[in-house]
Amino acid sequence: MGNSLQTGVVTVKKTTTGRKIAGKVILYLILILVAVLCAGPFLWMLSTSFKGNENIYEMSLFPRHPTFDNYVGVVQFLDLPIYIWNTVVMTVLGIVLDVLLASLCAYPLAKFDFYGKKIIAGVLIATQILPAAAGLIVNYITISGLRLMGSYWAVILPGSVAVFSIILFRQAYFSVSNEVMEASRIDGASEFKIWYKVMVPQILPAVSTVVIFDFINKWNNFLWPIIVLNPEKYPIAAALNYLGGTFNFQFGYIAAATIISIIPIILVFIFFQKNYINSVAGAVKG
Repeated sequence: MGNSLQTGVVTVKKTTTGRKIAGKVILYLILILVAVLCAGPFLWMLSTSFKGNENIYEMSLFPRHPTFDNYVGVVQFLDLPIYIWNTVVMTVLGIVLDVLLASLCAYPLAKFDFYGKKIIAGVLIATQILPAAAGLIVNYITISGLRLMGSYWAVILPGSVAVFSIILFRQAYFSVSNEVMEASRIDGASEFKIWYKVMVPQILPAVSTVVIFDFINKWNNFLWPIIVLNPEKYPIAAALNYLGGTFNFQFGYIAAATIISIIPIILVFIFFQKNYINSVAGAVKG
């Protein structure tokens, strides 16, 4: 009787283990399928960038006669270093200003007690329902009034403080213990020193998240630069639009230029990936 019971328990355990393994295999297969579907357009674009004009519209993922002619052609036609430099300047300065100013704005909203704090936070959250195009006219009038049309600052300043960044930093500050701040005040540290010596190191995952989102948004900035800049100061996304309009029959050129513009985004995400995942995981737990 005892042996039969023991055998039954072992059988149940093996069945349960088998079901868990089968469930994980099915889950991973589904995830792989979803990943392939999501990455499909990028993979097709990558494949197209290595195809010649004679087989550019073939649906095969692996080109029969791969060539670098599209990359050579797009570099020769577009003054790519200048457009990349324009994009780097506007992106880096925009990210630095957003991280600096948004983290400063979020600090008192999270850690200070003053009248109207909840109202200000509510208004900031409410502005997220507004479409980005709603601010184009106001930004245009402001930039024109400041006589910044045609300069890098015409693109950098309107996006120098993102409401999303303020909200994210505010939530990150909530996780920092107030006792640490009080101990710093007792030691004689000023509020500004507490902010950059104590608070900022504690919210580095949130900083990484903001850097990734800002980099993607600012690197791919398209409409606003076309409105306020001259063609020689276009970022890479606006330059690609110019390429598409001029060489709409040379889709290989467009694919190659798009791949070149995507590479920095992939590198930035890989570099900040660890902190980004930690920040997202913390937000989900919270």
